[in-house]
Amino acid sequence: MSLEELEPRPQRGEALRALVREDLDLYSVGELTERIEALETEISRVRSAVEGKTSRKSAADALFNFRS
Repeated sequence: MSLEELEPRPQRGEALRALVREDLDLYSVGELTERIEALETEISRVRSAVEGKTSRKSAADALFNFRS
């Protein structure tokens, strides 16, 4: 067992809450641009997850409605 496994896991959404509270005045324009790019990548990743979950839910709904 590693030390990382012994540390408590962060609460769900904790990283996002910390991110939105961060003082942006400390960043340069370049750093802010990089941050935007990283956030846009994360938005794409989240949208893909939503699409996947929606697709699986629709397939499950269709299966159970078919059996009714």
